[in-house]
Amino acid sequence: MNSFRIKVLVFLSLAGLAGVDAFTQQDPQFSHNMFNLLSVNPGYAGSQGMLSAGMINRQQWMGFEGNPKTTLFSFHTPVKPFDIPSGVGLTFMDDRLGFEKNMSIILDYAYRMELGEGKLGIGINLGLLSRALNGKWVIPDSDNHIPASQDPAIPDAAVTSLTFDMGLGVFYNTDRFYSGLSTTHLLEPTVDFGSGALMHMQRHYYGTVGYLIKLPNPILELQPSLFAKSDGASFQMDVNMLLLYNKRFWGGVSYRLGDAVVVMAGTELPNGLRVGISYDFTTSPIGAYSNGTVEFMLGYNLEVGTDKFSQRYKSVRFL
Repeated sequence: MNSFRIKVLVFLSLAGLAGVDAFTQQDPQFSHNMFNLLSVNPGYAGSQGMLSAGMINRQQWMGFEGNPKTTLFSFHTPVKPFDIPSGVGLTFMDDRLGFEKNMSIILDYAYRMELGEGKLGIGINLGLLSRALNGKWVIPDSDNHIPASQDPAIPDAAVTSLTFDMGLGVFYNTDRFYSGLSTTHLLEPTVDFGSGALMHMQRHYYGTVGYLIKLPNPILELQPSLFAKSDGASFQMDVNMLLLYNKRFWGGVSYRLGDAVVVMAGTELPNGLRVGISYDFTTSPIGAYSNGTVEFMLGYNLEVGTDKFSQRYKSVRFL
């Protein structure tokens, strides 16, 4: 079986997950998933062959008080310690929802090896996950309701807990194709707020695949991609399509099954800074009560030499 047929089969196998229910994940979701693979897959570290840094800010379901707000910073770069081809990365995330404030800092490592036309990264990440609750509980005054102070499962004051987290992933990419499989919260850690108040982190699974297609007009390229996720009980998938113009501008649409239609656009500036924005038109019932979701993205790539950084930037090429 030739390599093109293998790529098609991988793409279709992920598409087979399309008939699924809405996904209520503990991990925050992003519309710019094709630019944000490091946050869910440590095998991605170093895959671009350059130092890559990025930031994403997501304002979800605007118009709701306490709506989800997520900010993520990340960078990764290839390294070669003891002449071992590798990649390392760092991700910091601040995720807020209602009276929850969650933060994480994750270190990534990937061993990278030549495989066929591309490279395979086998990665692991280790880090710390902080979860905080600062609830202002409103309990109806009746005999059928128990005050928070009398329920050991509900903290009645501001609480914070810190726990160890871990993930695994593999990522394969060539000049025009990529695919990856990964898991977060591998050990399914328990966040203990004390007094019997516990939060159990579920293991999450991710799969992604994308391909860059040259069109008859040489300045146009098309990039379809899929991004699937599951917590073992429910599934979700983003079906993405981007059109690239002159390797500098892009626009596209995504469909998140049962949740939203996303439009996005962006550009890479002459100094190498990559800027993007997306807007989610919510298709689930919550869309009638919110003003949609806006997400901003920044990125930059810098070529890495053996001993020092080059002064030139390099186009991300998305893959």
